[in-house]
Amino acid sequence: MNKKVSLKDIAEQLGVSTALVSYVLNNKERKARVGDETVRKIRQLAASLDYQPNIIARSLQSGKTNTIGVIVADISNPFFSSIARIIEDEAMKRDYVVFFSSSDEDADKSKQLIDMFIHRGVDALIIAPSENTEKQIRRLIKQRFPLVLIDRYFPGSDYVVIDNFQASYNATNHLIQAGRNRIAMMAYDTGMEHMKERIRGYRTALKDNNIRFDDSWLITVSYQDLARHVRKAIKNITTPTLGVDGFIFATNSLAVLSLKVLISSGIRIPTHLAVVSFDESDAFDLFYPPVSYVRQSLYDIGKSAVDLALRRIKGESKGPQQIVIDARLVVRESSIMPPPLSNSPHYNV
Repeated sequence: MNKKVSLKDIAEQLGVSTALVSYVLNNKERKARVGDETVRKIRQLAASLDYQPNIIARSLQSGKTNTIGVIVADISNPFFSSIARIIEDEAMKRDYVVFFSSSDEDADKSKQLIDMFIHRGVDALIIAPSENTEKQIRRLIKQRFPLVLIDRYFPGSDYVVIDNFQASYNATNHLIQAGRNRIAMMAYDTGMEHMKERIRGYRTALKDNNIRFDDSWLITVSYQDLARHVRKAIKNITTPTLGVDGFIFATNSLAVLSLKVLISSGIRIPTHLAVVSFDESDAFDLFYPPVSYVRQSLYDIGKSAVDLALRRIKGESKGPQQIVIDARLVVRESSIMPPPLSNSPHYNV
């Protein structure tokens, strides 16, 4: 096995000090006022010798591991996997490595993952928190551990989110402007702030348009046994007696599961039912007509989360930092056709 090249090896070949080589290879040449020609020679020789820095030694010296732990609900969900990739790319630009894991919306698993990442010495955590994890988050904040929440949040924490209220309000108002006035919403049965804000935006838009809210229009489903709950909910809400003519889904997962049930039951979209969902999904292109959705800028969310985490690592941020990203309604064919004049649909779910 070839001997690993050290800073000393490079220094001896060039006739300079080990400290000088260290400055250059740690991008501190300006601070040490190293000449451009010397910098070029050091970098060129390091590359030719395939020099690899001693990460363990560096972390012991700096107290940092240049790693970030990311915990999302489900890394297989396209929404979270896309954000995770952006976080990874942005972190790598800053010489940080990212480790990912999924909480599966389970508070106990979330705690295990947080403890595991901290024990492994990550410098910061970026988390899309699950329900019943507020105590875990508060503990980290109290310990002043660098932490950024994404997509979901708890008041008083550092977070990067969209304006969920306004996005939901705009989606509901869009359906109303398209002639729909019996609009249902499906959301998760949770106390998380982002979901409460989406529901509040929906109800406020109905109120502002003088549409009397019907309790049966708001459907909340559990994360557990989701497919069964969604099918039952769709069956209940699309009976001829209720005759809803518009539907907003609070997540793309809820939309995909519901659309499968709706379409297989002969419900025509948007003739019978105009549809808008939160979050983009590749699956929306497989349905006909294509589904309207609230687009979150995943790049802005991911980049802002990394920027905020690194500021926390460096101790540059004081007090809770909240970043709110604008969301945009992407209108497609699933929500733009006006309802028929005599609208008494007969569903067969």
